[in-house]
Amino acid sequence: MQIPQNLGTLFLGLVMVTSMNCHGSEPATDNVGPDKDQTVTIRIDPSKTYQTIRNFGGSDAWACQFAGSWPLASKNGIADLLFSTDTLADGRQKGIGLSLWRFNAGGGTAEQGDASGIRDEWRRAESFFGSDGGYDWNKQAGQMWFLNAAKERGLNEFLLFPNTPPVQFTTNGKGFATNGQPNLASQQFDKFAGYLADVIDGVRKKTGITFKYVSPVNEPQWDWSDGGQEGTPFFNNQIAAITRSLSAALLKKNLPTQISVAEAGQFEYLYSEHNRPGRASQISAFFDKSSSDYIGNLPNVLPAISGHSYFTTSPYKAAVEKRKLLASAVERVPGLEFWQSEYCILGDNDGEIKGEGQDLGITPALYIARVIHNDLVNAQATAWHWWLSVSPYDYKDGLIYIDKNKTDGSYRSSKMLWALGNYSRFVRPGARRIEATSSLGTDGLLVSSYLNTNNELVTVLVNNDNEGREVQLSFGSGQKAGAARAYETSAARDLAPISGSNGKFSIKGRSIVTVVNKM
Repeated sequence: MQIPQNLGTLFLGLVMVTSMNCHGSEPATDNVGPDKDQTVTIRIDPSKTYQTIRNFGGSDAWACQFAGSWPLASKNGIADLLFSTDTLADGRQKGIGLSLWRFNAGGGTAEQGDASGIRDEWRRAESFFGSDGGYDWNKQAGQMWFLNAAKERGLNEFLLFPNTPPVQFTTNGKGFATNGQPNLASQQFDKFAGYLADVIDGVRKKTGITFKYVSPVNEPQWDWSDGGQEGTPFFNNQIAAITRSLSAALLKKNLPTQISVAEAGQFEYLYSEHNRPGRASQISAFFDKSSSDYIGNLPNVLPAISGHSYFTTSPYKAAVEKRKLLASAVERVPGLEFWQSEYCILGDNDGEIKGEGQDLGITPALYIARVIHNDLVNAQATAWHWWLSVSPYDYKDGLIYIDKNKTDGSYRSSKMLWALGNYSRFVRPGARRIEATSSLGTDGLLVSSYLNTNNELVTVLVNNDNEGREVQLSFGSGQKAGAARAYETSAARDLAPISGSNGKFSIKGRSIVTVVNKM
């Protein structure tokens, strides 16, 4: 690649801030200045490049079906937080500028009501497909509002995903499985594929939006028999057969949509048998030419394998090793990429942080930032997607939290939103990750750098320690960088600008900082 001219040296100072408690309350102590003896050198080498970033995304499941019917001011406020790339008068970012939006094609459990067997009404979903075999494009109206709101704010990449086929096609007539068995008979694969192509075509005709991607199965390794939400397991050979049917259905309608596979519930399923003896890894199953389930030759299959970061993020060193194994397996297939296509904080994460309990504060935000860094740097993900963009739950699953009210209510941004924004707002589609190393190693301070297509250099620093440090970004002797601007997410700030003098910035500890240089 062409190396930008006038690369220079930029100095950053980190200031200490005491940590928040687990409920997100703000510390009473004042910020303390950095230790001047702790200077960390960050060396950035734009000549050494890695993956190209495709997008950062979030999904509309499940609350957007209701929030999209709220008063206009409220839902516009939510949409701005998710999609806007505007800058406010005081320099703060209006939103996090997601570059992909995931639209959940519901299976029709909302129409079934209590008979659906899904206990929580907010986890049921409407379907465009009707009991008479026709389509009603006025369904999923709340989600359609957010789809259009994303487009109006400049987003142009959309992905369609079902958690279940329509209940009219499933084996048990429900949106979830029985006894952990796949809930779609092979005779229904073509119908399911035709339905997905019809939805893509129907939404395009109604909104002018063409889904760039469709992901036909979700976490196929899980049981999905508890009625907690829509879902069904599938075996690799079934996923391959569904993908072949879907490929033909898209081509028949002359749709340019690419098929994304296979949303593995955990990284290990992508590169190993894991706890499913005798079943090939999904990378080898779908992209090894000798496999009977090979689909890499289909013209509209995205050359990427997708998986979810759940249950692999703690402890950090073990998480790094799993991601390196994944990256190595992906690298063995020429042209293949990896997408991290769903994450929120689940489980107890080896005692590091629990998924239960809302926390709008900096502690989960720092955890999320470390996961994103690990997925981008060590797994070399080219895309990174969050799960519930809008959540009503007492759980660490939402970028934005809302009252569990169908018609109106309040909404609250979390620090997790802004932590994702330290990446999504500034690392834009087409950016190339470049070499960035720290003299401190990976203890306490994580750093990654990206070069946007407009030659903006973006460097993201995650300072998980309480203490601040002087940090120097170095590009080489005698060279100068362009003017820099920096944005901080911390206990006190939400992606807010940081003023500096003579190339030096004072940045709190326990913070996530993004520095942008025009090269």
